[in-house]
Amino acid sequence: MFQEFKKFAMRGNVLDLAIGVIIGGAFGKIVSSLIDDVITPLILKPALEAAQLTQLHELTIFGTVRYGNFMAGVLNFIIVAFVLFLIVKAVNAAQKREAEKPAPPPPPSPEVQLLTEIRDLLKK
Repeated sequence: MFQEFKKFAMRGNVLDLAIGVIIGGAFGKIVSSLIDDVITPLILKPALEAAQLTQLHELTIFGTVRYGNFMAGVLNFIIVAFVLFLIVKAVNAAQKREAEKPAPPPPPSPEVQLLTEIRDLLKK
């Protein structure tokens, strides 16, 4: 049973998936920090200043509904979705360019090769 598990765990697909998840988690922290600490405050700063507040979580309706955090979450989703859209679009364009390359001409048939050799011998 251990050998079967080892064989399963060492397959390329499982290792690729594990590496992708780990890198994705680490990159997710970078993206979250960029959005939460840089982009969101810059975009929502006018709303904070209009409400005469300093913190995003202070934006509330009726004193209890924290719509500032909700706005930040929506903005976070839109930015991440747009970046993923750009990545998928770039990958699709690269694959399309690769598919558009003309295929090399097929090799001549054995009969044509034989006739070519006969012709070349006759020329000599």
